[in-house]
Formats: sequence, structure tokens, C-alpha cells
Amino acid sequence: MSPEPNPEAAISLRGVRKAFGGKIVLDDINLDVMPGETMVIMGGSGSGKSTTLRLMIGSFPPTAGRIVILGQDIGDATEKQLNAVRTQFGILFQSGALFNSMSIADNIALPLREHTDLDEEIIDIQVKIKLELVGLREHADKLPSQISGGMKKRAGLARALALDPKILFYDEPSAGLDPVTSAQIDQLIVALSKQLGVTSVVVTHEMDSAFTIADRMAMLDKGRILTVESRQWYEQLRDLTDDGAAPRPEDDRLIRQFLRGDSHGPITERRDASAFEADLFGP
Repeated sequence: MSPEPNPEAAISLRGVRKAFGGKIVLDDINLDVMPGETMVIMGGSGSGKSTTLRLMIGSFPPTAGRIVILGQDIGDATEKQLNAVRTQFGILFQSGALFNSMSIADNIALPLREHTDLDEEIIDIQVKIKLELVGLREHADKLPSQISGGMKKRAGLARALALDPKILFYDEPSAGLDPVTSAQIDQLIVALSKQLGVTSVVVTHEMDSAFTIADRMAMLDKGRILTVESRQWYEQLRDLTDDGAAPRPEDDRLIRQFLRGDSHGPITERRDASAFEADLFGP
């Protein structure tokens, strides 16, 4: 039996399992995200990190286990209860997910118009404040097609901030951006965390970004969490020499290969073995 969720955590997952059509994609996930911290969830393609994020935001319920966000168990929540929790978090989607027919200002205003009874004058002030936070106030009247990819990400972040959320979820915030723009987004995430004190969950496979923004990091592999540790722990593991890494457990060596992007190690050895077995015996 899994332990009880941590009542002090902003987000607490206990014994979470998710299966699609009988295929288990997440198994026995236990994770706490504490108030005000930035948790980076990382892993290779198919590791389950995106599924973990979608479970946290209530896109679908877990097959088993409990997910508690801001004191609400969302696994068995009613639609009304789930919507109440959702107003307390914001999401920056990978593409920015802006409405192309609306100006940047109207995109940011949309959550305020949908979920509050504020006068338009107050909404206009709130929109300007959020756009100023991400450095886009002078672009308020432009359409998404008139701004760059990095600016779209910042506009999406401004919209995620519209309702003054307690939690921010980021889905691959650096994906598709050049290195300079990616670094600017990373610095913006760090600055917002410090200024607003929000809890942040960032799903990424970009290691430069992860080491810039994280307080703690969780490594997923084949639907299981290998470890949850501080950024400093991961930095020390990454920087080990080959001789220093050799006696470490396989999970540690697998994480080190992922962090460093090495072409040889447990990840590639496993892939090569699986491909050979499939070639011999069939899928």
C-alpha cells in the first residue's frame, strides 16, 4: 500500500499508475513538489514525462494511485472541483497555443473574461501587468502571426499568469527555440519564480535549461522514476569521470549518460539489445 500524500506539498503523487488499452505507461510514481520550488521532470522519448504532466493537470484520471494538488484529490474530483483547482494553476503549452484570430492582449484577457467578473478596465490593467512581466507590453495589439516563436512562448506564459496561479506547468518551454531565445525563456522562468513565489513543474529534455531553472529534478525511464534529487546531486553525477561512474549502480550510469548526451552507455546498450532480440524473435 502506497504512503499517504504529503499534506505540505503543493503537488503530491502516490502510487500513480496509468495504462492505455492495457499497456502500462506509468507505474508506481511517487513525487512531491513543494510550494515555491521548481521541479524539472525529464527523460527520453516515451519515458512518461508528458503523461505525468497531463495527469497533474487533470487531462485524464490515473488508473491507480492518488494525485493531490493544493489539497484536492483530483483523481476522484467532480468536474466542478477539478475546475476550481484548474483556476489555481497556469499552463505554458509547447507551442504557446495562442488563438491566431485574437490579439496578444485578447489572448491574455481570455481567462479573466471566462473565469472572473472583473470590469474591462480592470482586465486591461491586469493584461498590461502580465505583458510587462514577460516584456511584451508594446506588442499587445499584434496578432500571433506577427511575432516570433520566442515571443509566442512569452505571450503564452503571460496568459498562464493571467489568473495569478499558485502553480505553473511548463511543457517543453525551450522546444523549437534558438539557444539565445531559449536562455531568455529560462531566465524568465527563474525570475518569475522568485518574484511571484509560484510552484513550477517543468517537463523538458533540454539539459542546459534543466540545470538553469531546477531546484530539484526527477528522472523518468520507461514509466518509472529513477530518482528525485537536487540539481546539485545531478550536477555531481553528470561531472563524474568514467572511472568514477563505473562502480555506480546502473540507474545512476543511465542518468549520467542522459545528462551528458553520451553516445555509449546503458541507454544505447539497452536499445541495441532490444533491437537485436526483436530482429531474431520478432516483436
